[in-house]
Amino acid sequence: MSNKKKLQFDSNPRRVRVEFEGITIADSKNVITVHERGHLPVYYFPESDVRKDLFVESEHHSHCPWKGAASYWSIKVGDRISENAVWSYQNPIPESEPIKGYVSFYWNQVDAWFEEDEEIFVHPRDPYKRVDALQSSRHIKVVIDGVTVADSKRPIIVFETGVPVRYYLPKEDVKQEFLQETDLETRCPYKGKASYWSAEVNGTVHENIVWSYLNPIPEIPKIKEYLSFYNERVEIYVDGEKEGETSWYRSALDFFNANEIKPTLVESN
Repeated sequence: MSNKKKLQFDSNPRRVRVEFEGITIADSKNVITVHERGHLPVYYFPESDVRKDLFVESEHHSHCPWKGAASYWSIKVGDRISENAVWSYQNPIPESEPIKGYVSFYWNQVDAWFEEDEEIFVHPRDPYKRVDALQSSRHIKVVIDGVTVADSKRPIIVFETGVPVRYYLPKEDVKQEFLQETDLETRCPYKGKASYWSAEVNGTVHENIVWSYLNPIPEIPKIKEYLSFYNERVEIYVDGEKEGETSWYRSALDFFNANEIKPTLVESN
């Protein structure tokens, strides 16, 4: 790990906004996207572009070996308080100097995030990530506890950077008698809102093992109403060969060496 880059600071050309209790508490065209090995991307906002008048200083502090000591603030609007929702490295170590004078927010401790005029969910979109949904004629078979629950020669295969290859199958090619719709919903910043099903096979319920984007975001329409199984929890056969072990990556820095990324450093304000 010693020869691998730990952090990457990128200038982001998108206007990014944060809302809390109906108030825009951050609005900037000059955010920095921070990539940290093993972590999802994080937006940092210039202090001049945030509503510091709505912040209440906290006694909480933390330390990062790659960035230094972090100070925290809570957000207070009316009677509502979001504790320790904001942090800043006011005197970062030299390697993290680009974020001096910037603050960041915990994603789930505010109400809404926007890139330009579109709401985004879960975490910032990573410019080093690509999502391709390709029509295929590969033969995909899904087996749970020795039982074939799906068999298709017309999948949509989704190749997403850092995520296991996912096979989306027409619902007609999935044996619906095994599926039980659940109340679980999740969101993906690249695909939209997902609905879930459990599969009951041989008397065993495999909870939330199947999902579908019934109304995906406009950028990825091909997977609409197709079903996909967690590769990690089923046996998947591709053209008759059992798929091997899957891998996950959270950051581009997890699989790039330092000399494979050309940094775009941002001067601090």
